[in-house]
Amino acid sequence: MKKRWLLHIAFWVAYVINDTALEYAWVRSSMENVSEWEAMRLSVWSNLSLLPPKFLLSYFILYVTINRGLMKNKNVWWLVGWLLPVVFAGIVMHRAIVYYYITPVIFKEAWGDQTLFEVKRMLSAFLDIGFAASLAVGMKLLRTYWVGKEREKGLVKEKLEAELKFLRNQTNPHFLFNTLNNIYALARKKSESTPDVVLKLSKLLRFMLYESRKERIPLADEIRMIEDYLELEKIRYNERLSISFAQQLDDPSQHIAPLLLLPFIENAFKHGASETRFDSFIRIDARLEKGILYFFIENTKEDTGETGVTENIGLSNVRRQLELMYHEHSLHVENKKDRFIVQLTVNLNNDATI
Repeated sequence: MKKRWLLHIAFWVAYVINDTALEYAWVRSSMENVSEWEAMRLSVWSNLSLLPPKFLLSYFILYVTINRGLMKNKNVWWLVGWLLPVVFAGIVMHRAIVYYYITPVIFKEAWGDQTLFEVKRMLSAFLDIGFAASLAVGMKLLRTYWVGKEREKGLVKEKLEAELKFLRNQTNPHFLFNTLNNIYALARKKSESTPDVVLKLSKLLRFMLYESRKERIPLADEIRMIEDYLELEKIRYNERLSISFAQQLDDPSQHIAPLLLLPFIENAFKHGASETRFDSFIRIDARLEKGILYFFIENTKEDTGETGVTENIGLSNVRRQLELMYHEHSLHVENKKDRFIVQLTVNLNNDATI
């Protein structure tokens, strides 16, 4: 409420200053015997005297015609029936102030043979109060439009934040489900590696519980989490799977959205190594050069004769996260006869602010 009052006061102060400057120029040119200070005083006082009819028409349009009329879908005759009498009242008030106060009292002049309701003077009064009302209404509509756009941006932001949170919440259970399957398989084999797997899983879950809630984390932390995940998978596959992870980061402190790369690696294990009957490999290459991340992953797979790409939950989610968080990125997924390739390029310097 206080801000609204301040905006109204600022508008009318600016309007009076502008109108006073015009009036001052007229007084100085038509009344040569008047000093500069006296001309300024006459200009200010005459303009202040004419504010009541301008207030009347401006605030009637703002709070009756617009708020109660247009906003509530009143018909045109309702608007005309209310507006015309107020316009006429404003013109009469304007003429009365000029005729009985401004001319004889402020400027100490006589009207001569001119009348109160002279048509030319009535039209001039209408233009004067109409101009002020038009400015006030224009500012109101502009502010309403601006506030509406800000509200719309806020709603879009809330929607995108909710969608991003939903995607991340889907990623975590998806990862946990896959890892628990690994532990189950080792437990059935009564493997001695089961305790180590559980320990490494606890570290990963700790990362997901605390770090994945952040908007951005250092790339070094993301890489460390990937290394822990790879160590966990190596315990499961032993010598049957060859895993290589090459890294070349010029700035490990560069920030990245958490869990952005993990779905690609999960996908390589789930649809590559776990479905391959013979020796297989997963090659991963992560390079960071001046804020540009180049991520490459290739894994073997069984030749099923299908080369089309069917995206699962993990890949679909990460693609949508990239769209929401990084405007400058490219993701190329290729399904060949015996291998699956993912190439991702992301400009980490140009992340989107949701």
